[in-house]
Amino acid sequence: MHNPTCPDWAEALLNGFSQIFLQRQPLCGLLCLLAILIGAPALFGGALLGGVAGLLTAQRRGYPKVERQAGLYSYNGVLLGLLISQHFAWSALLPPLILACGGLSAMLTRQWLKHAAQPDDLPAYTAPFVGLGWLLLGPAAPPAFALVEPDMLAVVAAPFIGLAQVMLLDQALAGALIALGLFLANRRAALWALAGASIGVLVALWLDEPASALLGLHSYNPALAAVALSQVRRQPWLPLLGILLAIILIPGFAALHLPALTAPFILACWLVRAGARVLRKPRMDSPFESP
Repeated sequence: MHNPTCPDWAEALLNGFSQIFLQRQPLCGLLCLLAILIGAPALFGGALLGGVAGLLTAQRRGYPKVERQAGLYSYNGVLLGLLISQHFAWSALLPPLILACGGLSAMLTRQWLKHAAQPDDLPAYTAPFVGLGWLLLGPAAPPAFALVEPDMLAVVAAPFIGLAQVMLLDQALAGALIALGLFLANRRAALWALAGASIGVLVALWLDEPASALLGLHSYNPALAAVALSQVRRQPWLPLLGILLAIILIPGFAALHLPALTAPFILACWLVRAGARVLRKPRMDSPFESP
């Protein structure tokens, strides 16, 4: 719904930030922006530039306004802007690279939306971000962590750091702002996000990986999977299965020497949705079915 107190372009851009967490809520997007400004101010310009690139590309190419306003062509650009700003040193080539990647992500999203118009079709989620991110970063060695002894405060803060890691941030305060934005947009989504992040932390601690647990590296993919699958139907087993699959898939990308980014979340959701679709599909070719 159009917000009369917010210009169209600003609402679309803020919705792009909130769509990172599968919400359409400008206030949630504003809190995500604030999380970046507090958690990693050096990445703020890249995030804005990537989101604007996606939005302007969608406008210039005449993509449906309802989809532009929902932020569907901006959120991958925001993530790519964050990624590029974080991994590459500043140079005159950096802004054009962010603009190009943000625009390309919008075009990829449009093609996906055109060919996945049915409710049972698999959503794009952050696939353009992951695909372009892999091209930009190339093979990656698994990160080495120093040994740490987790304390209670660090364990409590870890799920919020996990939420922040969705946007490549590592500050609990940034994650708390994101959690607040999710709560204002959709209380159910906020609760599932924190549940997914918390389960990710507990599993990582159980696997004796305290450093990655406290940094939220095992939390953000299950948190996203929980949010996405809690929207499909009000059946708790769907997000719980998505959380489990996302956690299981995370080590596979390290074995392939690929940065995980949000790929475990995407694959987990696709597997759950495809499985649910198969289970719902009537067996029309069974000889015991009535014609």
